[in-house]
Amino acid sequence: MEVRLAECAGFCFGVKRAVDTVYEQLKRGKTIYTYGPIVHNEEVIRELSEQGIRVLEDREALEKLPLRREGETAVIIRAHGVSEEIYGLLEQKKVEIIDATCPFVKRIHKIVREHEENGERILIAGDPKHPEVEGIVGWCRGPVKVIQEPDETMDFMTEETEKYCLVAQTTYNYNKFQDLVEILEKKGYNVSVVNTICNATEERQRSAAKLAEEADVMIVIGGKHSSNTMKLYGICQEKCAKTYFIQTLDDLHLELPEDVRLVGITAGASTPNKLIEEVQNYVRINF
Repeated sequence: MEVRLAECAGFCFGVKRAVDTVYEQLKRGKTIYTYGPIVHNEEVIRELSEQGIRVLEDREALEKLPLRREGETAVIIRAHGVSEEIYGLLEQKKVEIIDATCPFVKRIHKIVREHEENGERILIAGDPKHPEVEGIVGWCRGPVKVIQEPDETMDFMTEETEKYCLVAQTTYNYNKFQDLVEILEKKGYNVSVVNTICNATEERQRSAAKLAEEADVMIVIGGKHSSNTMKLYGICQEKCAKTYFIQTLDDLHLELPEDVRLVGITAGASTPNKLIEEVQNYVRINF
């Protein structure tokens, strides 16, 4: 039996950069907070918590943060980014702001602001409850519409003269984005399309789909709150009926028949390499 890892799996550039930033700051001896979990992976958050990293879960928690002497406390902005308003609240608290927002997310903030200034309204393909999307919305000054599923555009009404700019959550499903664009074009909307899906996301989705087509069993590793991991799981399920979603090796309860030839493994962008290696080694040794 062969055990094969997808060509693209595990930490992406933005997540690795954010996690590395936290570990660098730990060396400075300050009180360190992150605004929201630095990444959507429970194992990473648990390890950081054990080293004293505290999490400000939301705006309310930030507002309750006690004022300290300037420079005594640092708040790290997570890879998903935050709204312009949150930056303002952090400045009021006189904390040191360490911005670990993924550069690809930062680019979207700049795009929506520029297109609004050019008179366009913003459409966002993504999950309206995801922190990355909430942050993007927070950089828009006019009305914004978030579209989670392509068929939501069927009921989308607009003035013929209205101009729009469509961007996407960096982890949005690439095929869904293409469907959404096609629907908008068929309906004749005046939309400028900027594909802001991260290359790492596209590569992970494509390599996972390719492996799942060949595999008898697929294992997807990642946090249960990770948007990109859940999308990988959905993609793999479409290609391989026996697809398992796990957060850690403890969640893996495999029963493999003798005729299984290939077990494929992929992992979300917030999954550390050591978790991937643990699963790989376990399957190779025990099956």
